[in-house]
Amino acid sequence: MKHYLYAIGAILCWASLPVATGSGLDSLSTEELMFYSFTSAAIFLYGASSLKNKTFKIRFPEIKITLLGIWGIFLYHYVYYLAMDRASLTEGAVLATTWSFWIVVFSSILFFRKINLPILLTALAGMGGITLVMTAGKGLSFSSEYLPGYLLALLCGLIWSSFTVTLGQMKQKKDNMTEFTIIAAFLSAALFLFTLPHPMPSLKALASAVYLGAVPLGLSFVLWNRALQGGNMVIIGYLSYMTTPLAVLLVALVRSERVHHQVVLGMTVIIAASVLGNLSLKRRTLQKCN
Repeated sequence: MKHYLYAIGAILCWASLPVATGSGLDSLSTEELMFYSFTSAAIFLYGASSLKNKTFKIRFPEIKITLLGIWGIFLYHYVYYLAMDRASLTEGAVLATTWSFWIVVFSSILFFRKINLPILLTALAGMGGITLVMTAGKGLSFSSEYLPGYLLALLCGLIWSSFTVTLGQMKQKKDNMTEFTIIAAFLSAALFLFTLPHPMPSLKALASAVYLGAVPLGLSFVLWNRALQGGNMVIIGYLSYMTTPLAVLLVALVRSERVHHQVVLGMTVIIAASVLGNLSLKRRTLQKCN
């Protein structure tokens, strides 16, 4: 039971990512938020890793895994922050989590070397859900004001899904999230220095950035790893679908953003496509193995 509580804890941490990002971006630039949040995350995860392993040594992975970590951790969050700065937090949060059905599509291509009909329908349904979110309250037209943010949020989904599927194919024995985060912190520092000068952040802005680094980027991974150590992956996988609805709810409550009914419908379609596509993929995988 405790492993599922760990999973729920991680999901709650991730659900707070959009609203925490929005709070940070109220007073900080993307580069500033990257620097302060990833510095906090690196310190948190390094401390947790040192306590767990009883050593202060850090062993960085080989170059191809390091590059993958830069792609999946540093670039994903940089694009995510840019997206949340250029789109409504509600729609942006939903569109960024389209990784759930892209993972199904990419896994199908890697395993079967093709997209079969059920997976194709999954992709089409997911795209339909995306269209509903992007056109919420605007008929069937896209708002040019938020379009760059929408596209960046969709790119987030592609980055995270490709990172997840590729990392899974490598079958790493060691969790490298701490190392990935430390590398991201150094890259964020370089980005911060490259875009100088920056004003001194307010305590409120700094608190938002530290929370972002310590909780959605730090504590969540610790809890998630503990959940995976003894929990049923199927149950944990389905619990993870709670992330997007909870994120939208938190944005609505904390930021007082109106959630259009079309956004809720689009989110439901995306999640349903992900669940049904995942079930189809597992069934076909079992048939192939047998």
